[in-house]
Amino acid sequence: MSAYLMVRAEVVEADRDKFDYWYKVEHLPDACRDFKALGATRGWSSIDPLVHFAFYEFPDLATAMAVLESDVMKGMVAEFDRVWQDRVVRTRDVLEIAQQI
Repeated sequence: MSAYLMVRAEVVEADRDKFDYWYKVEHLPDACRDFKALGATRGWSSIDPLVHFAFYEFPDLATAMAVLESDVMKGMVAEFDRVWQDRVVRTRDVLEIAQQI
């Protein structure tokens, strides 16, 4: 069953538009390609408009976990940190789909 790498980012209000554009045109496409993900989806929370989520789909849990620990991930994190320094707080999680109807 599919698995997803989920990235939750808390963005300061002053950076929201710039972050949205950068993630749309640069980060999401680069990460999807470099992670060799099946696809990628992103959006903003409707409850907290400064919280952004990105989901990268993988064929299984082992593949998603391998990406999480990979040198490719380390490179993406380094680039993210270079661009946003400490202005964006983020967390990651891996979700394995247990059921799909």
